[in-house]
Amino acid sequence: MAERETRKEEPLHRTLGLTDDEFERIKQILGRDPNRAELAMYSVMWSEHCSYKSSRIHLKSLPTQGPHVLVGPGEGAGVIQVDDVALALRIESHNHPSFVEPVQGAATGIGGVVRDVLSVGARPIALLDSLHFGPLQPEPETSSQVADRNRFLAEGVVSGISSYGNCIGVPTVGGETKFDPCYSGNPLVNVMCIGVAPMDRIMRAEAPGPGNAVLLLGSSTGRDGIGGVSVLASASFDEEAAAKRPSVQVGDPLTEKLLIEACLSLIEKGLVVGIQDLGGAGLCCAASESAARAGTGMKIDLALVHRREPGMEPFEVLTSESQERMLVVVKPEDVDAALAECERWGLPAASIGEVTDTGNLVAVEDGNVVAEVPAQSLGDGPIYDRPTAKPALNEEDSEDPDAYPGEIGQVLLKLVGSAGISSKRWVWEQYDHQVRLNTVVVPGHDAAVLRVPGARSRIAVTTDGNGAFCQLDPYVGAQHCVAEAFRNLSVVGAEPVAVTNCLNFGNPEDPEVMWQFAQAVQGMREACRDLETPVTGGNVSFYNQTLDRPIHPTPVIGMVGVIPEGITPPAAGFATDGDTIVLLGTTEDELGGSEFQRTLLGKLQGAPPTISLEREAAVGRVIRRAIAEGLIPSAHDCS
Repeated sequence: MAERETRKEEPLHRTLGLTDDEFERIKQILGRDPNRAELAMYSVMWSEHCSYKSSRIHLKSLPTQGPHVLVGPGEGAGVIQVDDVALALRIESHNHPSFVEPVQGAATGIGGVVRDVLSVGARPIALLDSLHFGPLQPEPETSSQVADRNRFLAEGVVSGISSYGNCIGVPTVGGETKFDPCYSGNPLVNVMCIGVAPMDRIMRAEAPGPGNAVLLLGSSTGRDGIGGVSVLASASFDEEAAAKRPSVQVGDPLTEKLLIEACLSLIEKGLVVGIQDLGGAGLCCAASESAARAGTGMKIDLALVHRREPGMEPFEVLTSESQERMLVVVKPEDVDAALAECERWGLPAASIGEVTDTGNLVAVEDGNVVAEVPAQSLGDGPIYDRPTAKPALNEEDSEDPDAYPGEIGQVLLKLVGSAGISSKRWVWEQYDHQVRLNTVVVPGHDAAVLRVPGARSRIAVTTDGNGAFCQLDPYVGAQHCVAEAFRNLSVVGAEPVAVTNCLNFGNPEDPEVMWQFAQAVQGMREACRDLETPVTGGNVSFYNQTLDRPIHPTPVIGMVGVIPEGITPPAAGFATDGDTIVLLGTTEDELGGSEFQRTLLGKLQGAPPTISLEREAAVGRVIRRAIAEGLIPSAHDCS
């Protein structure tokens, strides 16, 4: 009882996730105390999920420029050039919502990343995922009750991905599904989207031109998702995780489909000046960021926001993360035409405000100003250089010949039957991977291969992460993640050209977690630089832990490669009897972090395999050239 009374007496800014110092900074910016709506806006915009306040100082070191890159980090999605078309790529996490409500958490993760790609004017053409769960069967570290919970989460997540993706007509063409006890309390649901657009129609998430109208398109606004980025994505789980269910957004894929078609039609007709999706932090994020990028302001009338629940307070309307919504800026003379186009698609839409020259985001309701803050200040949150400390790792020698369990044939059978290696067909067969008929190489191979509408070349796409390697050495482990994606593209004949990443870690306020993050970013930077795969954007997901147990540091790499016209990707399996089997590269006495070590020996210790980025690049060049010359009927990477 005493603990509950203490919580009730806690200042409002603390209950919203703001520190005392951050609250004082807000008062300095405004020159006064913020009201409830303004405080809610700062709390979500300055949350870890939106502000990247613990990661920005590290992320700025990543290479972001390359010959294919048109749009780098900072927009809804990165954009690269493939022949004469623009290709958008983005990866996002929905880890915490998927733990609380797996079907809706995964479904709205799909919806969010699709809108990220849509916000740069690109039509979504493919989805991939990277899923990490706890073991589905009882193990020494996993009780039957925990295994049951893991199965519930896995089944729900796969169901959410398949139902949402199938309904919106975007194929799920690849990905990975992995299992480890560290994810039992916090599964990872990372989703990547690829989109295509004409080179002359790349859009920006900005609101230029004072006097231009601001339109809100899509679903009505409700109370679902309020505080999602601060309640769920910017705090660790505890015993009260189930109470956070209202913070999980609710998806409507049929409205998302209408939103896709209506937005693309508005862009094609030249009616759109700027466009941004409403994701984390809802309307206040989309409005403030688009105004800040253009150096303008914005005035919005909350009474004009179509709602599905009565009695919503201003802070709820501003911070709701209800799904399937986009903010679109149009010229005043084009408002009627834009609204008519939305009506033609059966999509709700309303003109809710206008762009101003004040630099402020102003929200009014019933003629009264309910919030007024500098738009730029919402995006200029605090930047923290968190302390780091190397954790005490189990650095014992990973080789133990006396512990090898049995004859090699038995070992092989146990390995191929383990959850980490066995077929994931039961997952990807639930996805529609052929809708739109652009999928050339389907799931189950090293990388998916797609036709790109309007381009002569094809593309290959993959997602790869390895938490075990990164737990042993996050610097080397992150390089392995980039290198594995690089190999997966090379063995289908694709030249790797760009990366989008999703960095999944524990509590950044823990110096050991922050050390892991800093090391992983450094390793990724060097791998992307040496393998010439610039980072076009991505996502950071912190606080992936329940109570005091964080997940393994798990950077996930989404990579895109280009397959020149005339090159046929080889098969992944052996093609013809009598073909010679060739192993490229060298094999060392290294078992640290391997599936063998973890599954059969029940250990995670030692060091991950050494890596030479120079040799990795050389092997990639050799395999791609051999494929181009038609010398290789089948190829598969060693990982």
